[in-house]
Amino acid sequence: MNIRLALYELARAHRLPQPQMHALFALAELDAPPPHLAQRFWRTVALFAAGLGGFGLVMWVAANWGALGRTGQFALLQGWVLLTALAAWRSAALRTPMGLLCLLGTGALFAYYGQTYQTGADAWQLFALWAVLTLPLCLGVRSDVLWFPWVVVTCSAISLWAYTHTGHRWRTGNQDLPIHLASWALGALLVVALSPWAQRWVGTTHWSRRLALLVMAVTVTLAALAGLFFRSEVALHYVLGLALMGGASGLLMQRRWFDIVGLSVAVLCVDTLLVAGLVRILFDSSGGDTTFLLLVIGLVAAGILAASVAWVMRRQSTVLAAVQQDGATA
Repeated sequence: MNIRLALYELARAHRLPQPQMHALFALAELDAPPPHLAQRFWRTVALFAAGLGGFGLVMWVAANWGALGRTGQFALLQGWVLLTALAAWRSAALRTPMGLLCLLGTGALFAYYGQTYQTGADAWQLFALWAVLTLPLCLGVRSDVLWFPWVVVTCSAISLWAYTHTGHRWRTGNQDLPIHLASWALGALLVVALSPWAQRWVGTTHWSRRLALLVMAVTVTLAALAGLFFRSEVALHYVLGLALMGGASGLLMQRRWFDIVGLSVAVLCVDTLLVAGLVRILFDSSGGDTTFLLLVIGLVAAGILAASVAWVMRRQSTVLAAVQQDGATA
């Protein structure tokens, strides 16, 4: 909602004279600077400085890589991780940017180690080790700035693990169902671990939780669609994926877990799977005109989407009204 437009509407409805309208806008403090502007500004500058500093270091290392030798290369990467971890530990002001550099430097160190010695480890093992070793760092810093890339690393490890154990082909056979269920369970566990009830331990993880939920929803939906279309008979992946996304929608609509972005993603996945199921039914059981079938599918998809949007917006209004009522009661 646009507060400025709402104030104009309020002034028009009550026919406020010009002085009272100016007083109303002054009371709303619309022209005042955002709270904690200076603190957030310098925090953002520090994060950009850390990112640019890390990028500059990477470019310098790349330009002088051949002249360093293997010992010098390892010493440089290990020193990077050690110094940034020490700075994040000792300086509260630099904790977040230095923690981010430490997390990125750890990944660079693992990547260089894997390329240098060719250990034969699968890619998912390096990502999993990266995620496990930097987990204490994220728990110590307790910032969404670190949790966001950590979620990227963790989700990459889960996806690569599933890809490796399904014959490097993203198969959706019955024998691969336990692998997919395990990867879905790990994704769900990641979302729960970053949910508001764990904020005491992980800090603010608003965008990281949404990223984890988005990755899990896309992974489940793609596997369910593969089980629906890429086999002669409908695989169990489709039914379980639809049930999981439906359950996620039901959970996210609850007031305690409500998140408009997460609920929208889950409902969109349910809509996609329902429409896909309709496509499979119509094209398998009917030999009619393709144009007519596509028209029916388009109309049904539009109806489902419209109903879903209306339901999500209504649920948001209900939750906001309940929160405002509790605030007024308190």
